[in-house]
Amino acid sequence: MKRIVTLCMVLAFIAVGTVNAFAKDPVRLAYVEWDCATTSTNMVKAVLEQEMGYEVEILPVAAAAMWQAVGSGDVDGMVTAWLPVTHGDYLKKVADSVEDLGPITTDAKVGWVVPSYVSIDSIEEMKANADKFENKIIGIDPGAGLMKMSEDTMQAYGLDDFELVEGSGATMTAALADAVKNKKWVVVTGWSPHWMFGRWDLKYLKDPKGTLGGSETINTVVRKGLKKDMPEVYAFLDRFAWKNPNQMQMVMAWNQEPGADPYENAKRFLRENPDMVKLWLGK
Repeated sequence: MKRIVTLCMVLAFIAVGTVNAFAKDPVRLAYVEWDCATTSTNMVKAVLEQEMGYEVEILPVAAAAMWQAVGSGDVDGMVTAWLPVTHGDYLKKVADSVEDLGPITTDAKVGWVVPSYVSIDSIEEMKANADKFENKIIGIDPGAGLMKMSEDTMQAYGLDDFELVEGSGATMTAALADAVKNKKWVVVTGWSPHWMFGRWDLKYLKDPKGTLGGSETINTVVRKGLKKDMPEVYAFLDRFAWKNPNQMQMVMAWNQEPGADPYENAKRFLRENPDMVKLWLGK
């Protein structure tokens, strides 16, 4: 009997050791609660959990904190690095401790956006029409690179009569929705891909001085050492990319439906696009 008990204990220890040996460390991803970032981050979470068996923690933070977290190794990575301009200063601060895996989508853009019925086409024309905009530029969260670029733009174009209003992506689109509903003039700090371009007829104001940058990419950036520590996760993140900006905007639009859950919509995308999943998994 003692031998049987001892044997059972040994087998139990072996079983526990085997489970521990094959247990996967959780993956931690940081993101800013912009619509594009929420969409891509939940998609990555869904693939890692549903297809690869990992536990994933996604952490919503400000842009500066997101870059700092990846640089310090507190999180494993992010899929929302706007480069080379919007997040360029953040990248410089942590360049030695992160790895850029390249774009998840190209043809990204940031700028100042107005409804198409607004009769001006350039930032240069804003100063003479300040009253029509109620002397406001509707911004997003104060830590965003786009806000710093907008401050520089205001200075470059002499827009001293304007106030850059801080808020969030949600408050920005709410202000835009209200203005469009009432046919009022409004200018917002915007970017694409974004679902708002599918909902309303909008346009970017021309930026002759180039203070808001040009065409950008949205990249995956991971902490140094991830390739060694989590080679399977690293390989997936290296392959992860949207087919085109429209595909990303489609899922962003799903997330704007009443009661939408970004994670459930990510799972829906995986079910409806098995070929993309195979591509991301390297199959």
